[in-house]
Amino acid sequence: MKNQLFLAQRRTNRAVLKVDGPEARHFLHNLLTADIEGLRPGEARYAALLTPQGKILFDFFVFDAGGYFLMDHARSQRAELVKRLTLYKLRAKIGIAAADDHEVGVTPAEPAQAMRFADPRDGRMGWRVIAPAGTFGNETEGYEVARIRAGLADSDADIGSGVLFPHEANLDQLRAVSFEKGCYVGQEVVSRMEHRGIARSRILPVRLSGPAPAKGVEIRSGGKVVGSLLSSAGSDALALIRLDRLAEATAPLLTEAISVTVLKPSWVRYDVPGARGVD
Repeated sequence: MKNQLFLAQRRTNRAVLKVDGPEARHFLHNLLTADIEGLRPGEARYAALLTPQGKILFDFFVFDAGGYFLMDHARSQRAELVKRLTLYKLRAKIGIAAADDHEVGVTPAEPAQAMRFADPRDGRMGWRVIAPAGTFGNETEGYEVARIRAGLADSDADIGSGVLFPHEANLDQLRAVSFEKGCYVGQEVVSRMEHRGIARSRILPVRLSGPAPAKGVEIRSGGKVVGSLLSSAGSDALALIRLDRLAEATAPLLTEAISVTVLKPSWVRYDVPGARGVD
């Protein structure tokens, strides 16, 4: 089902990076969290590049353009992403180059452009398109509202770099982590968290009784901190929630004077104590 909350638009906070060469597939597969070997031309995967300690440095979409790969990534992270990929390149026969003649667009309906893919995180977020610069019109607020209501974290606004583990940003739920493939950077830590079930914090959508306070404001139950606010749009927001403290909460959840209701998207497969379901 397509999402009617947003119109076709370009995403000015996203940029495109091209990775090509005879060893590009093998290089990306051995480096990233997702299974790149299994990608077919015209398909894309949500993936991440981690620190050796298992925290997310960069999250992005990897598109198989047939003979080369395009990475739909946060524009603000371009320089550091290129630097890190180059660090791991060593003698691999690959090329890494900015594709600034292209832009990233989103649309709720399947577009005509050749380099398009359904959002692999949640089908209700429509299609992502890598197209020549100038293809799409200006962005509107609707996409951010749809993203937040779907419970999907943004690279800049929510995830950051070197802060969260993949489980905390729900990459394990969004098919961005392969637990069957071989080693990749940070794999041991991620596998340990998966098999031991020790991810205590998760990004989840919340509904507020009024306009959202500033990002970073604490969510409390009584005197105990249960989480903190991330990106928001009106009374909809994302929050990093401590699930163990949420389970123990006996008083209403509040951030400043505003009440908070934790929501559980349909794609979430873990238990969210006391959460209200949301489609």
